[in-house]
Amino acid sequence: MASGYFARLREWLRDLTEGKQVVKLWLIQIVFADTNLPKPLAKFILSKTKELQTLMTLAEFRNQHPELFLLDASDIPSLEHFLRSLKVLTASETVHAIARAGEGNMNCTLRVTTNLRTFIVKQSRPWVEKYPQFAAPWDRALREREFYEMVATVPDLAGALPRLLVCEREARLLVFEDLGMGGDYSGTYRGELFQTGEIDALAKFLSRLHGMFEQVEDRPSLPNREMRTLNHAHIFEIPLNPVNGLDLDRLQPGLQRAAEGLKEDTDFCSEVRRLGCEVYLADGPCLLHGDFFPGSFVRTLSGPRVIDPEFCFFGRPEWDAGVFQAHLWLGGQSAALREKFLQAYRSPVGFDTALMMQLAGVEIMRRLIGYAQLPLSSSLAERKSLLDLSRELVLQPSIGLLAKC
Repeated sequence: MASGYFARLREWLRDLTEGKQVVKLWLIQIVFADTNLPKPLAKFILSKTKELQTLMTLAEFRNQHPELFLLDASDIPSLEHFLRSLKVLTASETVHAIARAGEGNMNCTLRVTTNLRTFIVKQSRPWVEKYPQFAAPWDRALREREFYEMVATVPDLAGALPRLLVCEREARLLVFEDLGMGGDYSGTYRGELFQTGEIDALAKFLSRLHGMFEQVEDRPSLPNREMRTLNHAHIFEIPLNPVNGLDLDRLQPGLQRAAEGLKEDTDFCSEVRRLGCEVYLADGPCLLHGDFFPGSFVRTLSGPRVIDPEFCFFGRPEWDAGVFQAHLWLGGQSAALREKFLQAYRSPVGFDTALMMQLAGVEIMRRLIGYAQLPLSSSLAERKSLLDLSRELVLQPSIGLLAKC
């Protein structure tokens, strides 16, 4: 009964917004609060507010930009027509199915199956796909294309990425080769282990990327300011904001109280703010991936491939390395693997290991008490221990902490 009612509500919303009437989420809630719906049904509908908000965001965007193509997993004919206009499809090729590809937060990313092959279509919109209440830089797909153009002449880097087949600038839409159904490395948060060969391959990629412009005086520009501003807020500011709207106890009972300890630690908060302003937002000498974590790696028969460099910029190499180390801790990987990565990673001249450790501590903190949550299987005690580690890494960074579980 509830599912049928929700389906009718979706239709009503589409009809209403197509008439260019903007429907706000609070109005939907008031309508339901004033009805005589059975409580279980009302509770079910209100539980769908995120999906309703997504629908309304899409509808409002369509009204404001009727000339632009908008990727929609439920509309095969429109996608097929658009792909033909881009000459992505051959004359004998037809789209058979569209499905979500991966668990990414930022973009609408779909796997397209035709009668001949599969490929990936990814579109950036001016909001975060998973959290449509958050605005996001619309041009991030174009920054990703710029990253591809920079590394295209380096076989070790280009071969580690999926091939970019098409970029349609106006729609902010990218078409990539499909790397297969191996999925990403999110299983490492639930007990799966990285293999030493995979750590070697990822360290080699990062070494080559960070060293690419090391001896180049006149390197290209890729500031990516808008994406860095967004990321800076969600890493260095929002998680430690006492009124950030996150109910951490819904994720893990008791986590809210544990987070308050860090939020009330003035030394910790001050150092995190300093790192955000003086390190992350500052330009640096190396081309960075910007979001080097297990969700950005895809399993293939030939080893891990790297995706989603939309947070790329020229900055300090300690950022990429620190983020990866943080996720080895978050995934419960062994100290030996953390040390193996540092041994395999050829750091650029001037690399600051203590800074890498500090940035790892910040990343651990934000993944535990910020919006960008991970599919962790860890207990409250384990998360508290990681928050304690975060504090230690930020305030007392030491290479000896690599051995700490």
